[in-house]
Amino acid sequence: MPIFFLPDLGEGLPDAEIVEWKVREGDLVAVDDPLVSMETAKAVVDVPSPYTGRVSKLYGQVGDVIETGKALAAFEIDSELVAAPVPAAPAEPAPVALPASSDSGTVVGTMQASDRVQNSQAVEIAGIKALPSTRAMARKLGVDLSLISPSGPNGVVTLEDVKAAHARPPLAKAPSMHAATPAPSARPAEARAPLPTQNPPAQAPTQTSPAPADIDQPLRGVRRHMARTMQQAHAEVVPTTLMDDADISGWLSGQDISVRLLRAIVAAVRAEPGLNASFNAEQATLRHHSAVHIGIAVDTQDGLFVPVIRDVDRADATALRASIERIRVQVSARSIPAAELSGATITLSNFGVYAGKYATPIVVPPQVAILGAGRVHYAAVPVMGAIVAHRIIPLSLTFDHRACTGGEAARFLAALMKDLARAS
Repeated sequence: MPIFFLPDLGEGLPDAEIVEWKVREGDLVAVDDPLVSMETAKAVVDVPSPYTGRVSKLYGQVGDVIETGKALAAFEIDSELVAAPVPAAPAEPAPVALPASSDSGTVVGTMQASDRVQNSQAVEIAGIKALPSTRAMARKLGVDLSLISPSGPNGVVTLEDVKAAHARPPLAKAPSMHAATPAPSARPAEARAPLPTQNPPAQAPTQTSPAPADIDQPLRGVRRHMARTMQQAHAEVVPTTLMDDADISGWLSGQDISVRLLRAIVAAVRAEPGLNASFNAEQATLRHHSAVHIGIAVDTQDGLFVPVIRDVDRADATALRASIERIRVQVSARSIPAAELSGATITLSNFGVYAGKYATPIVVPPQVAILGAGRVHYAAVPVMGAIVAHRIIPLSLTFDHRACTGGEAARFLAALMKDLARAS
């Protein structure tokens, strides 16, 4: 009786949470049939069956956290079933190839096995199409999916639909109200603020379900991963923060703050490449990166995401703005591929859209630096014997002092401020 052990669902993730079983004990399955939806720290993925046979045991229930490498399901292999033709699996977008698991091929000649894991797709259950993550959110918020008019393509119920339904008063569940309810957008950075635009529109506070009071709630998914990452950073990094103000009073109208910050980081990297690097503490090695891949901290109700905009040094302003908008949509819908949440060479945290000037943002190893941008404000500046109000962006640069010197950090920040001071 072969046992299928939970594979690594993405770059060394230690565990995953069961969102939805696609089968029950006793069911007959074929290779690559949907087996279970699992939520990792980065995404919800569908794990297909690695065997053709009968499911004899499921290890865990919905909500259980399974460690990578632990038993997930057991199978009884039927040679007659294996000999029968197995329908080809439908084409899936962006399959993630995994190395063969330790149990592949234990019954030589009588087993069909596969180790593919694909990104989650909407599936129809009881006439309702939704992603597993959407169903999990509906269960969490107590929302009945059958009462929702889907807004997604091909009649798919989206996360925004669920959140909007939960935000509506109990007596206002008519479909006509649904279309008029705006979906909450993802908000960037550790201080829980959105990606800044040139003139952020005024808006009412986002309605979210309050956390249960006076009850110990286990950290799951993104928040569990966030806690681990922060603990690792606290244990490994020797942080030092350098703060200063960038004077942007000379900007021409229509400047995009987020894009200007990304461009300024590139200029600073060119002037002082030591902060666009990775530090290997065990080997005591430092790698300077030629490309600039910037992680952007995005805060959501589910926890902190840090998607990566790649090759920022080779992108123009239009491409950067498009990348920012794409990130906003994908993170809000929990549809961002896991591959886009890793590989940053330096990180930007725009925490100051609503509040906060300075901070001590946290460097996540193996990166060696993170830039925090505070609230844009006016400050009194002496100019030719007069006091003038200038527009200011407060900056906080945290760097790992094991890998960077204070001089390198100061030169980096000076180059960044110089680029931000340009008119356009």
